[in-house]
Amino acid sequence: MPTKKKVAKAGSKAKYDPLSSQRIRELLKRLDKTYPAAKCALTHRNAWELLVATILSAQCTDVRVNMVTPGLFAKYPTPQDLARLKPEQIEPEINSTGFFRNKAKSIVGAAQKVVEQFGGEVPQDMDKLLALPGVARKTANVVLGSWFGIASGVVVDTHVHRISRRLELTREDEPRKIELDLMKVVPKHHWIDFSHQIIWHGRKICVARKPRCAECPLESQCHAADKTWSTVDVHKSAKP
Repeated sequence: MPTKKKVAKAGSKAKYDPLSSQRIRELLKRLDKTYPAAKCALTHRNAWELLVATILSAQCTDVRVNMVTPGLFAKYPTPQDLARLKPEQIEPEINSTGFFRNKAKSIVGAAQKVVEQFGGEVPQDMDKLLALPGVARKTANVVLGSWFGIASGVVVDTHVHRISRRLELTREDEPRKIELDLMKVVPKHHWIDFSHQIIWHGRKICVARKPRCAECPLESQCHAADKTWSTVDVHKSAKP
C-alpha cells in the first residue's frame, strides 16, 4: 500500500477529461454498487413533514432534526395547525436546531401559504415551492425528488458541494452553478440517486476533515488535492 500521494507531473493530465462520459459512468456505477438503497436521512411521513424537516436542516445535522421533528409533528401534525400559530410559539420546539427564530418564521409562513394558496397540500412544482418562505432550490429539490420522485434538479448540500469539486465535476463555488454543472454531466434519471449517494458518501467515507481515501470505492477515479492516500496522480486544482 502506498504511503505517499502521487503528484501529477507536467503534461501528465493532457489527455485526462474529468467530465468524460466513460468516467461519469464509472463513478455512477461505483456509487450504485456502494449505496444501492441511499435515501433521504430526514425522518418524514409526508411531503409537508419533509418540507419542514428540510427547512430545519439548514446549518444543522439530520440527526438533530430527527430528534426534534417527532415532538413538533405530534403537537402540530398539519400545515393548518402551524398556520394558526405565531412563529414564537414553535421556537421552543425547534430551539436546538439553531437559527430557530428565522426557521420558525419560515415554517409558519410556509404553512400559511400552503393552506391559503395550495389547499393545504405541498405543491409538486419548483416555482411554487420556491415561492414558500424559507424554501430555496435545495429544499425544493429534496421535496420533489425524495417524496414526489420528480427529478427537477440536483440537491446541492455541503457534501455535494465539497465532493463534486473534489471529483472535478465542477469548479464552481455557488450552489446553483454547481447544480447546473452536475445537471449537464449526470444523466437526469440519476439526479435523485446521485444526490443521496454523494451525501451518504460524504458522511461515511469522504469526510471533510480527513477523508478515508484508502477505503474509498471512488479512489482510483479521484485526483483530489487533499487526498490522504492515493494510487493515482493528485491534481492541485481538484480542491473542495
